Amino acid sequence: MIRLPCARGSSLGKKNTRRVALVVDDSMLVRHCVSRYLEQRGFVVRAASNGLEALERLSELHVDLIVTDMQMPHMDGRQFITELKKRPGSAIIPIIIVTGRKIEGDQVESRADYSIFKDIDIDSQLALALSKIFGRSVAAGK
Repeated sequence: MIRLPCARGSSLGKKNTRRVALVVDDSMLVRHCVSRYLEQRGFVVRAASNGLEALERLSELHVDLIVTDMQMPHMDGRQFITELKKRPGSAIIPIIIVTGRKIEGDQVESRADYSIFKDIDIDSQLALALSKIFGRSVAAGK
């Protein structure tokens, strides 16, 4: 059972410097829920439905965080992360994987900063991931 509570409320992004996140997932529901969660914590969010589209967006954006699914059409998460790590401009961007299941022994997870599983409360997992990557104040939306 997938539990994806979509956070509601006004954006907390009233600061002068806002981080930019790229959310990459072929599921419109997941893109929406993750985007809303990040927006409420002050991120400017851009979205893509697969890795190819995300690479195109990265050529136009400075991104501080990438949240990506693993199973997508055209270019899956594994291929997308491989391309990111090849490019000097994107190799250091923190990556959070959102996946439907744990991938045992997969090298991709070791190249990402954090993994979230869709079958668990995604809000609490995102809070933990943001806290570990950016600190508690970002995870709390401050």
